[in-house]
Formats: sequence, C-alpha cells, structure tokens
Amino acid sequence: MTDLKNKAAKKSGFNRRDFFRGSGAIAAATALQTQTADAFQDQSPQIISGETTITLNVNGKDHQVKAEPRTTLLEVLRYQLDLTGAKPVSSDGSSGASTIFVDGKPMTASTILALQAAGKKIETVESLGGDAVQQAFVKYDAEQCGFCTPGFVMAVRSFLNKKPNASEAEIRSGLNGNICRCGTYANIVEAAISVAKGGN
Repeated sequence: MTDLKNKAAKKSGFNRRDFFRGSGAIAAATALQTQTADAFQDQSPQIISGETTITLNVNGKDHQVKAEPRTTLLEVLRYQLDLTGAKPVSSDGSSGASTIFVDGKPMTASTILALQAAGKKIETVESLGGDAVQQAFVKYDAEQCGFCTPGFVMAVRSFLNKKPNASEAEIRSGLNGNICRCGTYANIVEAAISVAKGGN
C-alpha cells in the first residue's frame, strides 16, 4: 500500500512535504510583501487638497503664495506676484510664450504646477533687466504685438548661454519651440545673431 502511494506521488511529481514547503515559502513572501508595502506607505508623498501656502523663490526673492494642487506656476506669477512677462498663450506650452527659467533651464510656466516649483530657483523675463538680448530686440525691432516677446527673449538668452557664438542656422533651429503670431522671425533671428556676434 505504501509503495503504491510513493509510486503515485512520484508519478504526479507532488507530495505533502512539497506542499508544506511551498506553503511556508508563500507565507514568508506574503509577510515580506506586507512589510514592504507598509514601508512604502510611510514614504509616500502627502496628499494635498484645497489651497495651501508655499514659498517660491522668484528672481532671487522668496515669496509666500497660495496655491491649489491644480494651480499653474504661470497663474501664480501673473496673478499673485504681478510678474506678467510670461504670457498665457497656450496651456500646453507649445507657443513658448510662458518661457521662464527653473533652476537655470528653460521651461514653460503654463505646464508646471506651482507646487512642483517650490524649492526651485525661478527666473522670469523681469529678472533680465538691461540684458543684451532685450537691447537687441529693441534695436532690431524684433517684436510687433509683443505678446510672444518675453518668451522669445528668455529662449534666446537660454540658447546663447549654451552656444554664445551660434550660427544663424543653429539659432533658427534652437528657437523652433517659440511661435510669433505676427511673423517677426527674421528680426528675432537678426537680434539673436547680433548678440552672438557681440559675444554677450
């Protein structure tokens, strides 16, 4: 009888000892998974609902602002800090009109949540003062309605920071993320070339 049981177990490839070993492994894995889930739950970000006060560092100064989770950085800059250089042309950032610097990199304020910008260094076109790019835009009449101008100024400044001696072809390629509704591209490129030639 015992031989028959052993033979049956060998044929099926499964016996009670294997079952208990497997059950123990599953129990251990389940316990480990529960501990890991608990650990991640402790580390998960705090969920914020409603309006909250955050600190934004804009143009070298800390500002206390109020923001909901859905509030964009552009909305805070324009409507709470009165920095209206960045323009609300496109919510998806495709126009480039809301271009700003975040930790030195060009980004569109319309696509960043205000809460995401806390703890980062934000620079708007207002921070450039008498920058050579602004002066070149005036000199070469590189604007018409002016709505795209601040975004273009920031984009040109960012591009020339990386490639100060850029060629015309490089400038045209480097600025293809900004749109001018009035079509003053020729003057914008001319302004950027003049800054590149001047090495500023």
